[in-house]
Amino acid sequence: MATLPIVSPAHLMTLGMFIFGMDTIPYQDLQRRISWRHEEMDRFGARPASQFAGPGEDLVTIAGLVVPEVAGSYASIDRLIEMADTGDNWPLVDGLGYVMGHYRIEAMDLGHVGIMAGGLPRGQQFTMDLKRVDG
Repeated sequence: MATLPIVSPAHLMTLGMFIFGMDTIPYQDLQRRISWRHEEMDRFGARPASQFAGPGEDLVTIAGLVVPEVAGSYASIDRLIEMADTGDNWPLVDGLGYVMGHYRIEAMDLGHVGIMAGGLPRGQQFTMDLKRVDG
């Protein structure tokens, strides 16, 4: 009889040693786009001939909202920026232990919402783009 993995509601996903969770960064949306390459050669009077050339890009976009009063911390966003600054890649593992592959951080979009006195944001929106770099 198969046993189900122990799942922590606070552990959503990991990128290397960084844990996405309620106390760091809880993401609200994850999109993954996987593509495959097909090389084409033009032919006279016919459609191009094509040949499967292997896997293409594998892109993951993670988006969410950090509201320190509720969940997450601004320091976690800073940690992800530090990770991106290294140019390294890390294994991306979902909350059930499935290894999706090795990814690097390609881009991050940040936005402040609910600006309070002194210009401090009540929350910070983020969108992070990851690109798979392993075979």
